[in-house]
Amino acid sequence: MKTRLTPYYINLVYDACLKSFWRKKALSKFLRQCGIAEAFISTWGPGETKRDFLDRLFMELTKTDGGRSGLLRIATCLMDQQSFPDLVNWEDSATKIKDAHDAVSHLRVCHSRQQDELQSEAEKARAREEFLKRQEQATRSQQSLQKLNGRLNELGKRLGEQQAGYDFQGWFYDLLDFSEIVNRKPYVHSGRQIDGSLTLSDTTYLVELKFTAEQASASDIDTFYKKVTSKADNTMGIMVSVSSYSSVAKQEASGERTPILLLDHSHLYLILGGIMGLGDVIDRVRRHASQTGEAYLSVSEFSG
Repeated sequence: MKTRLTPYYINLVYDACLKSFWRKKALSKFLRQCGIAEAFISTWGPGETKRDFLDRLFMELTKTDGGRSGLLRIATCLMDQQSFPDLVNWEDSATKIKDAHDAVSHLRVCHSRQQDELQSEAEKARAREEFLKRQEQATRSQQSLQKLNGRLNELGKRLGEQQAGYDFQGWFYDLLDFSEIVNRKPYVHSGRQIDGSLTLSDTTYLVELKFTAEQASASDIDTFYKKVTSKADNTMGIMVSVSSYSSVAKQEASGERTPILLLDHSHLYLILGGIMGLGDVIDRVRRHASQTGEAYLSVSEFSG
């Protein structure tokens, strides 16, 4: 049980303890049941009043962590009381029992209020911790995007070079890893070079990457189309051409039940700008292809 052992709270525990038991024997038994050491209870001399003994006890309990835990046990046991057998059969039993009920009730109210406050503080602390965690993740994410953006800009200075094309492959799969998208690096199958694959929303996409100064042509689309359609029925293809596509290439890739999606540099910079995730971009283009049969959707039309 968590609570604050404020002076006010301790006084309420003291008052409830004082008023719940009238006889020395009954109070001693209660304290033993709460875990108070027999060695301390045995110091209660014949001439010491109940109030004086409790004054000594509570003074000792507030000195150590173990003692404060003992105070909390006493508070819990007091709040659990439903009746007060030690207060029965006195001339003023009704008054004694009412006073005990009131004292315990005040303790319960204070304890409940503290529990609500502690819960609220804990929730605030958790929310703060989550906010800081997300802020840290966002910072790391932004830093990673900035690095990827810088690398792509450097690659752009070598656009069209064969080695730059290979380096672009490495860059693209780093982007997939950053985006936490399941992927397979470039491989050769049946003598055909496959620029790799990715799996998103239970769909596997073959990847074709073009890092050339020229736009992708209709013949590029045709070659990739054959690679895609030679695989399992649920396989689709994503071509990424940094220099975009000729109008004929876009038309060639489009059509009823087209298995190909087309991305270019504008889609990549949308991702690198932190505006949309790679998975969201692919899903948006695929939704457009499903609705229209068009394999390419420009970034400017994403909101349409």
